[in-house]
Amino acid sequence: MGMTMTQKILAAHAGLESVEAGQLVLVSLDRVLGNDITSPVAIREFERIGAKTVFDKEKVTMVMDHFAPNKDIKAAVQCKMCRDFCNEHDVTHFYDVGRMGIEHALLPEKGLVVPGDVVIGADSHTCTYGALGAFSTGVGSTDMACGMATGKAWFKVPAAIKFVLKGKLNEYVSGKDVILHIIGKIGVDGALYKSMEFTGDGVKSLTVYDRLTIANMAIEAGAKNGIFEVDEQTEAYVREHSDRAYKAYKADADAVYEQTYEIDLSQIRSTVAFPHLPENTKTFDEIGDVEIDQVVIGSCTNGHYKDLEEAAKILQGKKVAKRVRAIIIPATQDIYLKAMENGLLKIFIEAGCVVSTPTCGPCLGGYMGILAAGERAVATTNRNFVGRMGDVNSEVYLASPAVAAASAIAGKIAEPSQVL
Repeated sequence: MGMTMTQKILAAHAGLESVEAGQLVLVSLDRVLGNDITSPVAIREFERIGAKTVFDKEKVTMVMDHFAPNKDIKAAVQCKMCRDFCNEHDVTHFYDVGRMGIEHALLPEKGLVVPGDVVIGADSHTCTYGALGAFSTGVGSTDMACGMATGKAWFKVPAAIKFVLKGKLNEYVSGKDVILHIIGKIGVDGALYKSMEFTGDGVKSLTVYDRLTIANMAIEAGAKNGIFEVDEQTEAYVREHSDRAYKAYKADADAVYEQTYEIDLSQIRSTVAFPHLPENTKTFDEIGDVEIDQVVIGSCTNGHYKDLEEAAKILQGKKVAKRVRAIIIPATQDIYLKAMENGLLKIFIEAGCVVSTPTCGPCLGGYMGILAAGERAVATTNRNFVGRMGDVNSEVYLASPAVAAASAIAGKIAEPSQVL
């Protein structure tokens, strides 16, 4: 029986010739990731089990991104615990204020993940790195602790769903619209503990950043992981950012998939997920006048330079609506610097936006844009659950950077053609 991409990677890291869906395997890890919220719990568990040192100081990574720069005393204590632990264990890849970024944008940028890797992270959006042909998935802090100590983790091999992409996206339609379209189609549990595997001629028309966005939100469909076939674009990105050797895995022709979906990218339109689930999607023929109070462009899902560039094209020479607060959050310091050097920050500020240091911030209701009762936000983030960005009586609408920028100008949910 043939294997999927995910199954091949897990088999190789378990030292097995083959694996099948449902099998329990112990695999070697290429990277263990934590942030300032999840790492302190893992550190306490690491110490409780009596571990003396991390399995590999090069393969453990901690990124201070959720409440950094620290918003209060509790956040400062969390970060200090991580800082002290990484200093004690000489952890190479510790990223703090001034060197940090949003973890799932930072790791690819730093070349810390390459095709064929197995990555676990104590954050559900660790599935992002499947865009580069890696198996990556979110775990609990206890699993992170054991991973830091042993360099291994247990998995039940997931069954898979195949997404065959064809065609190419239209102008101002992006990877965010693709994944919202898919989640709207299959639901938030449509890929529960499955591997979402993306293939087909349409993949080559998607940028690496589109793929990062799509893989990032695989978890919003309940998936264990999302993964793309490695192609020339992937390899060019990896060569630019990393000098590590890698191995690209391609699914066997007779690999078993529970379901197969064909997605024509040319038919996907700008899509918005209404409160309070990512599956509650609508296109603009279904959206009336929905006035908004805030726009957030950023997050691990859509804080890449391409996303900021897309928003800047729409905002250039225009003004944010008087009653709207628009917050721009570059995902890493390098993205921030490039946006500054290329004049994007000037465009944002002149339009009436505020530009933040890299942070998860408002995405999880942390800081830098909390909503009051009755307020509505259009956000390029990944979740719109009840109370996700503030008061339980606020509302979050998920959208692409293009739609978010257009909405900031219009003062209501709008597509680019309505403001250009």
